[in-house]
Amino acid sequence: MPPVRGTQNLVDQMGWVFRRPVLTALEVAWRWTFGVPFLVVCWLQAQRILRQIPLAQTGFNNIDAQNPWVAAVQFVGVWQHYKSAVAALLLWLLPVAALAWALASAAGRALVLARLEHGVKSRPLALLLLQILWIALLGATFWTWFRCIQWVAATHITPNGEADLVGYSMWAIFLSLGFFSLWALINWPVTVAPLLMVLEDLTPWQALQQSFSLGRTFTSKLMEINLVMGIVKLMLIVLAMVFSAAPLPFSDQLGTQALHNVVAGAILFYLVANDYFQVVRLKSFIEFWRTYRGAART
Repeated sequence: MPPVRGTQNLVDQMGWVFRRPVLTALEVAWRWTFGVPFLVVCWLQAQRILRQIPLAQTGFNNIDAQNPWVAAVQFVGVWQHYKSAVAALLLWLLPVAALAWALASAAGRALVLARLEHGVKSRPLALLLLQILWIALLGATFWTWFRCIQWVAATHITPNGEADLVGYSMWAIFLSLGFFSLWALINWPVTVAPLLMVLEDLTPWQALQQSFSLGRTFTSKLMEINLVMGIVKLMLIVLAMVFSAAPLPFSDQLGTQALHNVVAGAILFYLVANDYFQVVRLKSFIEFWRTYRGAART
């Protein structure tokens, strides 16, 4: 078998998906079916908490915007007023949101896979189990990153001495990029397992087992694509930030509303582009499956 370059495959699949906008539209539809109601719930709950504890009572209006170190200490004081209310909210909101995301993801992914690979069985309940596992892995990764950041803050920003801003920033950037890359490298088994399940008609457990025994060549391609997708996501974030910041020198001429519209447009661009690349990744995984395992299944 001639060598297959992962990045070259990715470029080919980008064009293939771009010529079929209905795939991106399906991805956008199922993600926003969850995202829009979730944001509405978050907004309503935030308004409820702010009615119970107005910002004016927390000292928020007295924060010193000219001194970041003083402002950071003041923000901690403000946060103490909301800490218990937010913790009580997250106690029920996070499990409900995780379940809602898993349901929406299972149904949406089944639709997208049916379009990408005709003839596969739609198995949303089995996909639901694998999506719950994916969420659990993401939660564990995020929790570990958060605990590491807490350690960095505790060791570099102490109340009895001068804060080590350079050290804190270096560690925060290193850990954030490191965990971002780690997530891209470790999540491919639970990402490819749904594909194996529908393409090879396996149970969720069998698909998960198979995802760890795909062979060195196939596995390396999956890891390569996942890592490239992580880099693409970082590039999209930077590009969206550049778009949103570009009109700032002309803020006096454009006005506040125009700047808000530009920021909203940049966020919309990022969300749609991210959904497009999610479909590209799925398509690339399927093409690699055809190359390394599909022939044996025909």
